[in-house]
Amino acid sequence: MNLIKYQIFCKVVETGSLTKAGEMMNLTQSAISHAITSLENEFGLSLLIRNRSGIRLTNNGERLIQYFREILQLNEKINQEVAAIKGVEIGTVRIGTFSSVSIQWLPQIMKQFQELFPHIEIKLLDGNYNEIEGWITSGIADLGFVNLPTLETFDVVPLHKDRMVCIMCSNHPLSSQASIRIEQLIDEPFIMPVAGCDTDVLRIFTHNKLIPKVKYELEDDHAIIAMVQNGLGLSILPEMILSQLPENVCYRPLKGEYYRSIGIATTSIKNTSPAASKLIEFITKWVEETK
Repeated sequence: MNLIKYQIFCKVVETGSLTKAGEMMNLTQSAISHAITSLENEFGLSLLIRNRSGIRLTNNGERLIQYFREILQLNEKINQEVAAIKGVEIGTVRIGTFSSVSIQWLPQIMKQFQELFPHIEIKLLDGNYNEIEGWITSGIADLGFVNLPTLETFDVVPLHKDRMVCIMCSNHPLSSQASIRIEQLIDEPFIMPVAGCDTDVLRIFTHNKLIPKVKYELEDDHAIIAMVQNGLGLSILPEMILSQLPENVCYRPLKGEYYRSIGIATTSIKNTSPAASKLIEFITKWVEETK
């Protein structure tokens, strides 16, 4: 059945490996390879380039994979609708998320949601803002937590405004202040979140027409905190990330009240699957009640 071949093909592209795809789908590498070859023979087209550096899509594969994903999504929606008609809540929802949401929100959200809907499976895709937008656009994720503003093509539910703050060693001279002016940071060594995580920080400096002295660029929030802990510079991070700081690290609000805005996004709320709709509704209510 082509649906199985489409699932295998998409999983191979997602993982970049026949072996990893086989492990995740509980299939042998030979079975994975046979399915890909069968699909290529059926279409009379080469879909994947396989070499020592890994696996990537051919131009033909690039043109077709979105349709494969749409077919798989539609099949999932049909199965969920049939189950709903029978009075059973089932399905799989793939959600893109970034670290602070994964740590602060998702454990409680997933526990409570799955107590209510035990037959709905949630699969998490962890990435940065740009990756999550890409996953939603391509159909790899059914929905995702995003940093607003996001792509105009998305349907978005705003959830939370997360204050941006300056973090520093507890013995830093600026720690004696109740709040920090952004101008005070431009002569300090600055640790910048890398592209895909730096949107809000860059917006703050751009708004004030200032350029920080970037000493290091890191993606991982905890790595940034560790660098600050060792006196290698200051940084600006969302407050949600800073619930458990080391004893010798502190943070102060920025004058001007700067925030990042977190939302939940999908390509179409109207056309999303029943399981995804329930998850969006649950997340929205949970965040509102816990503010």
